[in-house]
Amino acid sequence: MTTIQGIINKGVINAELQFDKMGYVSTNVSNYNTYGYKGIRFEQMMDENGILKGYERRDFSQGSIQRTEGELDIAINGSGFIPVTSPKGEVTYTREGSFKLDKDGYLITNDGYLVGDGIKIPINYDNLRIRKNGDVEVYSNDGTYTEYLGTIPLVNFQNPEGLKLTDNNKFYLTAESGEPVLIKDHSKIQQGNIEVTNIDMINEVNTILRLNASMLASFKVMQTVNDMYSKAIQLNQ
Repeated sequence: MTTIQGIINKGVINAELQFDKMGYVSTNVSNYNTYGYKGIRFEQMMDENGILKGYERRDFSQGSIQRTEGELDIAINGSGFIPVTSPKGEVTYTREGSFKLDKDGYLITNDGYLVGDGIKIPINYDNLRIRKNGDVEVYSNDGTYTEYLGTIPLVNFQNPEGLKLTDNNKFYLTAESGEPVLIKDHSKIQQGNIEVTNIDMINEVNTILRLNASMLASFKVMQTVNDMYSKAIQLNQ
């Protein structure tokens, strides 16, 4: 038999879970303009006692590919992550391919992480080509010479959802994700493009509206039950 205290307790737990989900949805919305950002799904299940349980999951579905014409911009069309190394030597993984050159000519992310094992671009070059397999080359306008500079690597994980997101839209591996495995002989990289977020803003806004209505309903139920409980105590006095 369910007691009034039990009903209130379930209501509080379920309301707190809705607040948690609202936080994840807000994170998605705030990252709508972040290149390569992968949205968070907060899945809910009700246990045998009528109490909701929440589980965070990362949505690694493909985001739309947007043309930029930038010769250092790349998009990954399909699965995979680019290994990048921080100035402190920490290796993380990203799908954000908006790159630039540092003062020494190395290909880096916008926040200064070295791409791959280090790909150095000559100071004076005519054209730069990044092939679909990640090979980086410079070549002359007349096509008389071509120089191979290195390859932007792509890796995958047995369980990408086991990866943990850092504060700067990069992932680091965990025991759950497994070790990175190099993707060979692929054609997934598209130069002059950027992958945008996979977040559906309309869906996120609708979720916020539903959550708001759900939380208001939960609070009303808890208030009603609390009033009944208070009256029952007064009658017994």
